[in-house]
Amino acid sequence: MNWLLLVLAVLAVAGVYLSWTAGRIDRLHARLDAARAVLEAQLFRRAAIALEVATSGMLDPATSLLVIDAAQRSSAADDEEEREVAGSDLSKALAVVFPDVETSQEIAAEPGAAELLAELGAACRRVEMARRFLNDTVATTRALRGRRLVRWFRLAGHARMPATVEMDVTPPAGLAP
Repeated sequence: MNWLLLVLAVLAVAGVYLSWTAGRIDRLHARLDAARAVLEAQLFRRAAIALEVATSGMLDPATSLLVIDAAQRSSAADDEEEREVAGSDLSKALAVVFPDVETSQEIAAEPGAAELLAELGAACRRVEMARRFLNDTVATTRALRGRRLVRWFRLAGHARMPATVEMDVTPPAGLAP
């Protein structure tokens, strides 16, 4: 009788642990969805501000066209892979336009430009943080889903394994705080 109670207790503890782990995986996947939505919103916001900077007249025409093209492609990207490439291209275009603080200060000397550039710099930093947060959450989820018990009992269900976002989101040197 004691053995039966011991086996039932071990099974109950194992069931509670497996249930808790499955709930944790579910919460991590919900956090992944939220983090991905935040990154997409921040990418869209950065593209909108870059477009506003490019059309404000503070940049020369060739540079404006470069930024407008990159910002529009970033805003219009449909799937994840295209969004990563377009986001990287916008980061590279902004790095070319604002290579150093001196160039940014020359541009910021125009009326209303300083506020726009500060807003663009902040948007670039928010994109960088959103990407980092998403990739940290992906790493945590992948580590948990890689555990033996999670795989054996298929606690993640049929959810696909999350992937990190690999894009260049380094803020331009000229827009550093």
